[in-house]
Amino acid sequence: MQSYLNSPEWLRSGLFWRTFIMLATLVMTSMIVWFVSFRSLERTPRAQQLSSQIVSIVTITRAALTHSIPETRRELLLDLAHEEGIRINLVSENDKVEVQENTAFFSELSQMLRVKLSNSTRFAKSVNDIKGFWISFDIDAEQYWLRLDTDRIEPPMTLPVISWATASLILTLLGAAVISKLINDPLSRVSLAARLLAQGKQPDPLPELGPKEIRETNASFNSMVEDLARIETDRTIILAGISHDLRTPLARMQLEVEMSNLDQHARLGMQSDLSQMDAIINQFLDYAKPLDSHGFATINISDLLAQVISEYARVNHLQIRTDIAPDQLMLGNATELHRMFSNLIENASRYGKNPDKISTIIEVQCSRKTKGKKQGILISFRDYGDGAPVDDMVRLLRPFTRADASRSQANGSGLGLAIVDRIIKRHRGRLRIYNHEDRGFVAVMIFPEYKPE
Repeated sequence: MQSYLNSPEWLRSGLFWRTFIMLATLVMTSMIVWFVSFRSLERTPRAQQLSSQIVSIVTITRAALTHSIPETRRELLLDLAHEEGIRINLVSENDKVEVQENTAFFSELSQMLRVKLSNSTRFAKSVNDIKGFWISFDIDAEQYWLRLDTDRIEPPMTLPVISWATASLILTLLGAAVISKLINDPLSRVSLAARLLAQGKQPDPLPELGPKEIRETNASFNSMVEDLARIETDRTIILAGISHDLRTPLARMQLEVEMSNLDQHARLGMQSDLSQMDAIINQFLDYAKPLDSHGFATINISDLLAQVISEYARVNHLQIRTDIAPDQLMLGNATELHRMFSNLIENASRYGKNPDKISTIIEVQCSRKTKGKKQGILISFRDYGDGAPVDDMVRLLRPFTRADASRSQANGSGLGLAIVDRIIKRHRGRLRIYNHEDRGFVAVMIFPEYKPE
């Protein structure tokens, strides 16, 4: 659990990014709405202030031109252009005029200026390809263009405004990331602990800190993990105890059968029943036996499979066909994997007989899968029996479960596939069982491949 908190795995969480994007979008949308609302509310006061300034400039300019000496008027126009950025031209019929864009601010400003100056006042974005804010006014019978810098009408985004907007955006994103992580962390911890629990591992207790709902959820989860661990321990002790206690009377019964004056047929029948009981007890012990994943070692699974198959090669009614790729390596416990392969062969031998109900054909394949999402060492066992009902597939992996109706000689304990599934999960593998489309029952498992550095 601590490794999760110290790793960037939370960055790959879909919930984290969903929460982050939603919070960031909400805050940024609020900022945009605020900015638009502010611009809308300050538009009229800004238009009034600007119209008063423009009217004052036009009035002063008109007065200066009206009362100036004609000989000095040119110098006056040059001084206005140089000092104040005000350019004045006579209106000509040949002027090339580009009309101003009819924005909401310009519409309100032009209306105020026409009221204060004249209804015949004209506005332009450029005159004779010279950009600016152009406004016309009359002096006696003549019309003039007065040019103002565009910055006076629409002030540019200054560095402080850009800096403020950037800082606000960064703080918004950082705040959204922190809030998303605070929301996502408790759920991610519960999710990780649930995955570990499903894999048969014991997760660390969840921290019972934070808001009331999180504390109660974590406390309930910790209590559930403790109850499951206690139930698992009790079940293991009970199974191991019962199996161990049955060994003594079972051995005594075997001795009594050997020494009794029974006929050969009865003796063989009782010995078969006692052997079956001994096999069931062995399955109980196998299912109850704990496995320490820290004791895993590198295993050549190809050689292990060949060893198990050679042990069953002497069984007369078994015919095992193999297609095993050499030198497939994985981390695991050789004893547990040997037991798992033996259970699969015995399960096929008992339930997967051919239509003649005498012999059994088993196909064993082992290969390395390098394509697709599920990559690793792929192992499959297939028989040519009657298969199992589709509705029973999930149930067959549960302890003490058998599909008696479809698979003959159902005289086992119902732990074979449960033991197989348990060992596969302990080795971080996955198991799939199904009926082959032609005939027979198939068990396919995939294990992580060990790659020496």
